[in-house]
Amino acid sequence: QVQLVESGGGLVQPGESLRLSCAAFGFTLDNVAIGWFRQAPGKEREGVSCISSNDGSTYYGESVKGRFTISKDNAKNTMYLQMNSLKPEDTAVYYCTATPRVFRQCRLFRYEYDYWGQGTQVTVSS
Repeated sequence: QVQLVESGGGLVQPGESLRLSCAAFGFTLDNVAIGWFRQAPGKEREGVSCISSNDGSTYYGESVKGRFTISKDNAKNTMYLQMNSLKPEDTAVYYCTATPRVFRQCRLFRYEYDYWGQGTQVTVSS
């Protein structure tokens, strides 16, 4: 059974860091595209970052570029999102996602991903 399980969310102050983890079950991360999305209250789900399946290249949304880092550990079958210099506007439910479909370059379009985690809350507030 395919499953993604997130962890690591919580409440932090502006400027602090947090690392989200997402463990995959039922498939391996070494041959799929992976990504992170987030959804704030009253807003559409937006793409944060992704890693392409063919060459491992990464892509980041403009609002997180330079502050967030996506990575994965194939041995642990787990993906991560390191979030630094957090801002109140980063507050959202964060979702990990993956797809076995092959694209030349991963993109942050929700419809291109097939497997989704349950989400983990990140709150940035003083």
